[in-house]
Amino acid sequence: MPRLLNLIYPRRCPVCDEIVGKYGKLICEACASRLQPVEEPLCKKCGKPLAREEAEYCPDCGKGKHLFARGRAAFVYDPLMRESVGRFKYKNRREYADFYVKELLERCGETVRAWEADALIPVPLHPKRKRRRGFNQAGLIAEGLGKKLGIPVYGRLLVRVKKTRPQKELSRQERRSNLKNAFQAVQNDVRLRKVILVDDIYTTGSTIDAAAEVLLALGVEKVYFLSICIGRGY
Repeated sequence: MPRLLNLIYPRRCPVCDEIVGKYGKLICEACASRLQPVEEPLCKKCGKPLAREEAEYCPDCGKGKHLFARGRAAFVYDPLMRESVGRFKYKNRREYADFYVKELLERCGETVRAWEADALIPVPLHPKRKRRRGFNQAGLIAEGLGKKLGIPVYGRLLVRVKKTRPQKELSRQERRSNLKNAFQAVQNDVRLRKVILVDDIYTTGSTIDAAAEVLLALGVEKVYFLSICIGRGY
């Protein structure tokens, strides 16, 4: 059945978007080397790649206080990943999620297991945006990770109550204001000690901090994050 489905709905490469030739492959062989994985040295807080090994934190984490404990990502947010994630979200390329999950597990799995999280929580979309798009990209990633890691996914714990402007259009200060009171918890009886927020892109951390603030107010002790890709730390 999987082979038949692959013939009817052939898988597309998350980099070039062409049909992947070999059954079972998630990416074209030629495209696999085009992406930039996140590699050491990394910021000890957010996991952004750093230019100098002697640096411990990226400029952002060095001068600002984040509400999350730590974070990691699989790839650098470069033009290739910008296009890939854009198609994933806006062109309904849901099959890309399998590749993203695989890479997150291979590149960040050891760290994630060491966090010993009680739950994975996808960053929610506003209901109107989710209806228009048809799915929450962070939810797909969280579900895939949850199955592989054996960690429950709390996809309805947080809701987005404020329809925010796209973050890419805004300055750092505008991003914080844009996300103020954007999230709410819909369950107050959940007792979680450590959780991992899951999102597609991490840049300044405004979205993760806004969601973490709500979770910490619920009594969560530590909030971590995982994202498909992340900006550079320099």
